[in-house]
Amino acid sequence: MTESRAISAAFGADLHLEIQGPGLRAGLMEALRDAVRSGRLAPGTRLPSSRSLAADLGIARNTVADAYAELVAEGWLTARQGSGTRVARRAAAAPPSRRAPAAAPLPWQRGGPRSGRPLHTLHPGTPDLASFPRAEWLKAARRALTNAPHEAFGYADPRGRPELRAALAEYLARSRGVRATPDRIVVCSGFAQGLMLLAAVLRRRRVRDVAVESYGLDVHWGALADAGLRTPALPLDGLGTRTEALTEDGGLRPGAVLITPAHQFPLGGALAPDRRAALVDWARAFGGLVLEDDYDGEFRYDRQPVGALQGLDPERVVYLGTASKSLAPGLRLGWMALPRQLVDEVLEAKGSIEWASSTLDQLTLAEFLSSGAYDRHVRGMRLRYRRRRDQLVAALAERAPGIRVTGIAAGLHAVLELPPGSERAVLHAAAHQGLALQGLDAFRHPDAAPGRDALVVGYATPTDSAWPGALDALCRVLP
Repeated sequence: MTESRAISAAFGADLHLEIQGPGLRAGLMEALRDAVRSGRLAPGTRLPSSRSLAADLGIARNTVADAYAELVAEGWLTARQGSGTRVARRAAAAPPSRRAPAAAPLPWQRGGPRSGRPLHTLHPGTPDLASFPRAEWLKAARRALTNAPHEAFGYADPRGRPELRAALAEYLARSRGVRATPDRIVVCSGFAQGLMLLAAVLRRRRVRDVAVESYGLDVHWGALADAGLRTPALPLDGLGTRTEALTEDGGLRPGAVLITPAHQFPLGGALAPDRRAALVDWARAFGGLVLEDDYDGEFRYDRQPVGALQGLDPERVVYLGTASKSLAPGLRLGWMALPRQLVDEVLEAKGSIEWASSTLDQLTLAEFLSSGAYDRHVRGMRLRYRRRRDQLVAALAERAPGIRVTGIAAGLHAVLELPPGSERAVLHAAAHQGLALQGLDAFRHPDAAPGRDALVVGYATPTDSAWPGALDALCRVLP
């Protein structure tokens, strides 16, 4: 007979015990021995009094007292006047190690040293995490927690908190030209979840193909493929993705297009105005959808801000944004501004309750946006990243004048053109120096023709203290 009982210790902790065998005293003793052996009761842990434990277990106090006394005699426990009964500080056998397998590198993290941790990392896609606004975020969290209605601590609405959706609607309209009311915004745990929800909706609509750019992230192509969608690649030139390929008689008939129009990832250019218009015209004429990934639209330096494509036609463009670049990817907060016809279908795909995004983090971000702290943080980081970019360009001009730098008018990364055939050798030299770099070829779609040799350098990733060393290491490995 095995009986599971949870005891509430007098010192405020609950302990789950498996009491086995026909006798309560023997079963209690074995359960306590097992808790000590497994490490659930650490050496020095104070146990509840015999009276408290007996009351919690529903057994006689003498049974507990006798079990304690015998375990003290065996050396499992100690008992001292005024100190209570504690787990003895003895060398209990450690449970077998269950080390989790090493996680596979994320698609944008490949290309670093073959073994060991790199000394410097210049991967694109990550902001300077040391610059996360901890103090301001904490203030916003306190205000949000103080003002949160009681119902906010229940099971969450899959649309996201109304406070956050209202704040996002105001901010996106003001800063990115997005046309959306709070009822058309759905909060998600980041771009990946948003894309998976949209992929499920498209599949249910019997869409077979979602056209993508020739260069991008394979994790996004993989999310679409996992939903049963094909991802034909659109050609690219100096003006961005060639949208005319959608209407040419080449057999390409996608139901949707995934694109980064404000700052192509990773090449860095903005989609030309006539191609932006052509993309929306295609969606209207063929009943297609445009999935706009606005991953770092807040960060621009030498140009006027490029507004969201969604502003041209909110019923044909899905706008996706996140806090991953502006704040930190660990927040797991993103959002979609949806065409009215898609809202119910996305919510159906998401489920009846929110299961991925923390309500408290949503409330905090809403407060952060409404108070103006988000705008102040973005402006400060824009200046910081611009200085980084300028230092990168200046260092390359001095130490590697043959390297052309492109894609630097906006964003958090730059593309460094390399001599033909040298990309692999430079990556190998960087790994030898302990510098984690990405080559452009790592972002090429499998269906796209091989392009030029280049590096994609994320200059936002290092901390301020690590940046000079990372920049020096980069210059040393360039041809």
